[in-house]
Amino acid sequence: QVQLVESGGGLVQAGGSLRLSCAASGRTFSSNAMGWFRQAPGKEREVVARISWNGDSTSYADSVKGRFTISRDNAKNTVSLQMNSLKPEDTAVYYCAASRQPWAGLNEYHYWGQGTQVTVSS
Repeated sequence: QVQLVESGGGLVQAGGSLRLSCAASGRTFSSNAMGWFRQAPGKEREVVARISWNGDSTSYADSVKGRFTISRDNAKNTVSLQMNSLKPEDTAVYYCAASRQPWAGLNEYHYWGQGTQVTVSS
C-alpha cells in the first residue's frame, strides 16, 4: 500500500521559516515526479512546487518563487519543501503528491498524502 506522510507543519509568525517533509512508503518514487500542493479554506487546491524524478527540473508557483525550495532524496524516498519568508497568505493545508511519470503536469499526480497544516500569523 502506497503511503505519503507529511510532517513539519505548524504555526509560525510572518517572516519565519518551516520545512515540510514527505516520506513515501509502499513503493519507491525515485523514477517519479513529486510535488507539493496547498489548499486554503474556501479556495481550490493549487500547486506550490514540483520536482522531476532526478531533481534536475523544478517549477514553482509565482507566489512562492524565491521563498520556497523543493528538494528530494531518492535514497530515502523523501521530498521536502523549505519555506522561508512566510506570509499569512501561505496559510493552508499542504499536500505531498507523487506521479507515475518522471515529470508531471499539474493534473498528473496520482498519489496523495493526508496533508499538514501550515498557519502563518501576522
